[in-house]
Amino acid sequence: MGAKADIGWTTEGEDGIKRHVYAQHVGTEWRFFERPKRRGSEIEWIPMEEPPLADWLELLDALERGYVRRRYKPEHIAQVRNRIRELFPDFKRP
Repeated sequence: MGAKADIGWTTEGEDGIKRHVYAQHVGTEWRFFERPKRRGSEIEWIPMEEPPLADWLELLDALERGYVRRRYKPEHIAQVRNRIRELFPDFKRP
């Protein structure tokens, strides 16, 4: 992680162990990466093939907060919302 377009957060994984996650905006898509919550440069970021809904919602939240500070465009938020609808059609946002 390191580019300004990267958005990162820490969350608990399915196994209960904390993990670092970051999303990288490339072209018109978002790529997700994760690694265990440990420090050190020898720990590599692992690409996530199918990020869970919780990670998509974290990304959307970060984009919405960044939009208020004019860091992200409304198109980015709309893209992520549409992608969530495509991947998780049964999810209804409160």
